[in-house]
Amino acid sequence: MGIESLIVFLLVGAIAGFLAGKLVSGFGFGLVGNIVVGVIGAFIAGFIFPAVGLSLGSGFLAAIIHSTIGAVILLFVIKLVKRA
Repeated sequence: MGIESLIVFLLVGAIAGFLAGKLVSGFGFGLVGNIVVGVIGAFIAGFIFPAVGLSLGSGFLAAIIHSTIGAVILLFVIKLVKRA
C-alpha cells in the first residue's frame, strides 16, 4: 500500500466516521475516533453487503457511503449495548 492509498483510506474513514457521528446522535469521537469508526464501519459493511447481495459500485463516493452505512450500524450497536 502506497502513501497515496493510505491517505485516501484515512480520509474515507474520517469522512465516514464524521457522517455516522452526525447521523447517530450523541456520538462524537474526535478525528482519530472518527477514522477508527469509519474504518471499522467499512469492514462491517464489507461483510454485510455481499451477504445480502448489495453492491454500491466503486469509486471514492461509493466507498464513503459504504463506510458510513457500516459505521452507522456500528454506532447503533454500541448505543444498544450501552443501554443494556
